[in-house]
Amino acid sequence: MPTESGSWASARQTKQKRKSHSLSIKRTNSSEQDRSGLQRDMLEGQDSKLPSSVRNTLMDLFGQIEREFENLYIENLELRREIDTLNERLAVEGQSIDGAELSKGQMKTKASHSTSQLSQKLKTTYKASTSKRSNFSPIKAGRPCHFRVRSWEIWGGDSWIVSSFKTTTSRAICQLVKEYVGHRDGLWDVSVTRTQPVVMGTASADHTALLWSIETGKCLIKYVGHAGSVNSIKFHPTEQIALTASGDQTAHIWRYTVQLPTPQPTADTSISGEEEVDFSDKDEAEVDGDVSSDCPTVRIPLSSLKSHQGVVIAADWLVGGKQAVTASWDRTANLYDVETSELVHSLTGHDQELTHCCTHPTQRLVVTSSRDTTFRLWDFRDPSIHSVNVFQGHTDTVTSAVFTVGDNVVSGSDDRTVKVWDLKNMRSPIATIRTDSAVNRISVSVGQKIIALPHDNRQVRLFDMSGVRLARLPRSNRQGHRRMVCCSAWSEDHPTCNLFTCGFDRQAIGWNINIPALLQEK
Repeated sequence: MPTESGSWASARQTKQKRKSHSLSIKRTNSSEQDRSGLQRDMLEGQDSKLPSSVRNTLMDLFGQIEREFENLYIENLELRREIDTLNERLAVEGQSIDGAELSKGQMKTKASHSTSQLSQKLKTTYKASTSKRSNFSPIKAGRPCHFRVRSWEIWGGDSWIVSSFKTTTSRAICQLVKEYVGHRDGLWDVSVTRTQPVVMGTASADHTALLWSIETGKCLIKYVGHAGSVNSIKFHPTEQIALTASGDQTAHIWRYTVQLPTPQPTADTSISGEEEVDFSDKDEAEVDGDVSSDCPTVRIPLSSLKSHQGVVIAADWLVGGKQAVTASWDRTANLYDVETSELVHSLTGHDQELTHCCTHPTQRLVVTSSRDTTFRLWDFRDPSIHSVNVFQGHTDTVTSAVFTVGDNVVSGSDDRTVKVWDLKNMRSPIATIRTDSAVNRISVSVGQKIIALPHDNRQVRLFDMSGVRLARLPRSNRQGHRRMVCCSAWSEDHPTCNLFTCGFDRQAIGWNINIPALLQEK
């Protein structure tokens, strides 16, 4: 009498189990009415102040909910059995490994795509909900757009899809030089002084701004004058004065005096190309320290700018440093006289909350960006005429718009695009960069006009003004950002670090970008 092979016997046994389980499911479904009736009788025997009609309605609703969950559970069991059956067939045919890898790859691609859509929806929904003056505590504390949902942290946004289709590597070297760790919450902004001594500043949701030694990574000054999240930091063009914007509805101007420590030699941690390895939650513990506790503290500002009725999201100095501009969630931007702290102009016109403001390095021009998908150019070169131009090139929140040294404006958006505009003809962009993730506060280098794009999906990419991708900063299990990257800032003249980035992993990173090699690779 012929005997069955082990694999087919196992398959038949699984089929018999499946049949017996199906019978048990049918028996369960047939007894639903008896079970619900029994539950109703048990509840009727208990004391309750609810009317009988209300109790019956509640029982019916709970019964429907239970049946829905039971159906989902049954469907899940059926799917698992089908997967087991397919794996057994593949094992018999000798294709189990290849088939499993194929299934995993398909599931990974679909999961990555759905996670990207979910992260964008969560981010947009959260910003919309917190932009209104409600009783939600983060608004009262002045914490803009700060939440811990890890939607884009699960798979790193669209990084898997990008890695599948963009396999080209850059030979330009991008070195991670220093990590600046000391904040207790996410970082919104990073900036570098334009005067000697050159230091780097960070603005954080932990209500503080810190100044750092670029060479040693040591905290030099801690500013604690704000009562809310510090959303931006900019340095005066000629003096040791900082301008910070906060969720406490004010902007502060404060003076600092620093003495740079002696730099220590650092290990070479360079990685070239586009290496990427996911981080585990264990890595986050490495940046939990507080090195700012022993550094000098500044508590009182020179002056406070107080005309806004909402979160002040950004601030910047006009050329010369005698005036400052602020952008707020109250849909206005204000121009102040620095010496008197008086309001000079209130810039109105945006339909929704402002997200950023930037000033031209050599001319009296201001650009403001907003959630209304537009950015506006304000011209103060003629004291008697203050003209404004509105630009509608994006389909979602404009997260930042910045000037270049020449006649260009570069805008970034949550619609995952970056557009380059010519000031002389801004009817349409001269270049459009399409990315796989929302773009945050961008920065353009002065000399070579290289655009640094910080993304929600933890990536930082470099492009030229024509939209050609130059490089992606390395991310591995040893270095790089672990959460979304909020801001980038160039400092081309510094010999050690010429690019800085910060993010919600509570750290800023100093990079050395080999710009000649980068352009030669182009």
